[in-house]
Amino acid sequence: MEKNKFIVDQKKLSTILASMQAICAKRTTLDATTSILFQAGHNELVLKSTDLELSLQYSCPLNESSELENSVFLVPGKRLFELTKEFEGDIKFDIKEKLISLKSGNASLSLHIKSADEFPPFPERIENLMELETSDMLNMVEKVAFVIPQNNANPALNGLLVEIDQNGLRMTATDGHCFSQVSTQKYKQNEHKQWLLPRRAILELKKILDFTDDAKIFIGMCGNQLVFSGESFNLFTKLLVDSFPEYQQIINKEGFTKRTATKAAFVKALRRASCLLSGQFIATEFNFDGAILEVAMHNKDIGKLQEKLQLKESVEEGVNIRFYAPYLLTGLQALPGDEVTFWLQSKSRPIIFEAQDNDAHMIYLVMPVSPVNNG
Repeated sequence: MEKNKFIVDQKKLSTILASMQAICAKRTTLDATTSILFQAGHNELVLKSTDLELSLQYSCPLNESSELENSVFLVPGKRLFELTKEFEGDIKFDIKEKLISLKSGNASLSLHIKSADEFPPFPERIENLMELETSDMLNMVEKVAFVIPQNNANPALNGLLVEIDQNGLRMTATDGHCFSQVSTQKYKQNEHKQWLLPRRAILELKKILDFTDDAKIFIGMCGNQLVFSGESFNLFTKLLVDSFPEYQQIINKEGFTKRTATKAAFVKALRRASCLLSGQFIATEFNFDGAILEVAMHNKDIGKLQEKLQLKESVEEGVNIRFYAPYLLTGLQALPGDEVTFWLQSKSRPIIFEAQDNDAHMIYLVMPVSPVNNG
């Protein structure tokens, strides 16, 4: 091959560029962040994208390359992705002064490139702290990410709290109405550490974990940023500086009574109640009486729901309590198993679900709705 040329597999490159779109599409104070930094070397192509809060680096193997000179440059992120996904097979790149040419099959085109000097400084020198199985990390994230609100008035609630100490690894999220925590004793550290990660970082991490083939993932620090690393990627995120609310008291089950129900029946009842909401915030009434759960909901504009569910055991102390059905439904669908175990105390205290999924322990909590707030 002639100088400054290289060949990349279209599928690999397109997948990497897709994962960078949420970052390079975010508006920042610098125009250069809409571009992706290319660093083409002898055996690999390194791509970097940043929005000054999240930074993502990927390495992509080259199928073939020539002697590369002045091979660090900026390419428009969105435009390159849109073009690349329309190619098939290998893509041949040819670097020329202020242009990069792309050719695949009978199609060829060129894009203007910019100097890498315009790109903001990128995080370097990662200090790895711990190693996890990728499947464990993904399983834990999936059990809490759905609770993180997008724009809560309390900035601390817009993040995921990650803690590790001698008792294990924990991830906790709440939106003020619902609370979810997943923990495992599989990973421990003597020194207590905690980080509050922005919602965006967790969503982007989940996307990466969904398609990666890496068996292991590393968590590390780079300055004041947390880093998630695999064999071919590094995801850097700035941390939220707000204090996550103390949660130990709210998940204390002292004085609560244990109950068990069939998950499928409970979920179907909640789905039927949710169907009658029509976008309104109307509470559903749950009357726990002995071994029977009575579910009732009335939407004056739509209709009524009344049904009974059989519980697995009889509890003498009855509880009549109201919840917003979608809050219960979302958490129940994330809980593993065919049965759901939960604790109740009174109409003013939350319902607390617990479940075990292999090495992971999950807690899901929902606050009740006051009758005066019931539409």
